[in-house]
Amino acid sequence: MTTSTNNSPNKNVDTQSIPPTASFLALVPLFLFLALFIGAGVYFQSQGVDFAFYQLPSVVAILPAIIFALIISKQKLNQSIETFIAGIGHANIIAMCLIYLLAGAFAAVAKATGGVDATVALGLSLVPSNLLLPGFFVIAAFIATAMGTSMGTIAAVAPIALGVANEAQIELALMAGAVISGALFGDNLSIISDTTIAATRTQGCEMKDKFKENLIFAIPASIITLIAFTLAGQGQAEVATQEIDFVKVIPYLTILVLAVSGLNVFVVLTIGILLAGITGLFTMDYGVIQFGQDIYAGFGNMQEIFILSMLVGGLAALMQQQGGLAFVSKQIEKLIAKFSKAKGGASTRASELGMAGIVAITNTCVANNTVSIVVTGDIAKELAEKHQVTPKRAASILDIFSCIIQGLIPYGAQALLIASVFSLSPLEVVTHAWYCMILAVVAVAIVIFRKRV
Repeated sequence: MTTSTNNSPNKNVDTQSIPPTASFLALVPLFLFLALFIGAGVYFQSQGVDFAFYQLPSVVAILPAIIFALIISKQKLNQSIETFIAGIGHANIIAMCLIYLLAGAFAAVAKATGGVDATVALGLSLVPSNLLLPGFFVIAAFIATAMGTSMGTIAAVAPIALGVANEAQIELALMAGAVISGALFGDNLSIISDTTIAATRTQGCEMKDKFKENLIFAIPASIITLIAFTLAGQGQAEVATQEIDFVKVIPYLTILVLAVSGLNVFVVLTIGILLAGITGLFTMDYGVIQFGQDIYAGFGNMQEIFILSMLVGGLAALMQQQGGLAFVSKQIEKLIAKFSKAKGGASTRASELGMAGIVAITNTCVANNTVSIVVTGDIAKELAEKHQVTPKRAASILDIFSCIIQGLIPYGAQALLIASVFSLSPLEVVTHAWYCMILAVVAVAIVIFRKRV
């Protein structure tokens, strides 16, 4: 998975080695994309439309930005288009998109063959009746880590959590907070999450290395979160015993073990898809044709992020060729120089905080953690290379801080979905997303105080 630093997805297609002149104008297409996307979300929200920030597809909002980038390019039109296509077709972008497809196929097949239900039943069987809040945090965390999707986890766990909360008379906002916290923990940590795929591919590191780096942040944050939900526990209820089919949990456990062992992610996901399909073939009325249809459905589920990643890659290539990324890097360098009183560690810390700030601000704007990573990936990579930040650390920081913001914005898809299930205000939900708040404090503390070798 490691890629050479000479293979940045946004290198100019021309053979010239002269670096582009820093230009703020080259960033205007990105601002246009954000303005359209955010503007549409604000408008639909004012009209009371559900999922307001998801009414205008991001792949449509970015098209005017691409056209504008081509118009302001100093290259001839044909050369600009070649630059755009080269950005789309870079190996990192294509590999990222292929992984999206495989991850989507695995999620779809595993769900269709009962893997999600079996995993939820297993988790419920292990939750003590007096530890329901931390128990549901752990269940959501495990399922999201295995599935690689916080949205899928919330959809599977939230209805059950709602029923248990009502029976145990637990405050609904607390239970919703426990579920969304666990879901975002797993989404951030999972090796098949689209955020992990985007972060590792843009920074050029192995997924297993990013996973291990993430643990440095996630373990202390999750322990504190468990303690907090345990202390906040209210009431108890006996959860009805459900039939547990351990065989259907095997595909999830297998991909977790294989991925952490360092096996190529394409092989890991392919094995996962086959195992999930075989499980269905031998344990239920599930035929080969249905297996193929579910794989295709999984591909379709990744359509938006697949297309957007390609288009963002092309737009980023144009912005880099025109000096936009050089302008951003220059401004960040000024901030790093300002806040770094010494070379080495201080500069590295400042650059890591700079990466965190960029991805956090972007995610606040676009309300999509994967998109924010794809958009800011090149800038982060350049900062990392210049200030001795390892690729695994850069990937981890991008994923962590996008995850933090995603869990705290009331207009994010996760908050909107669980709020609709629990009939709560999204604001009530995010104010109880304790893991994201705790992770923010832990992550900043680790970045500032951790010793560099």
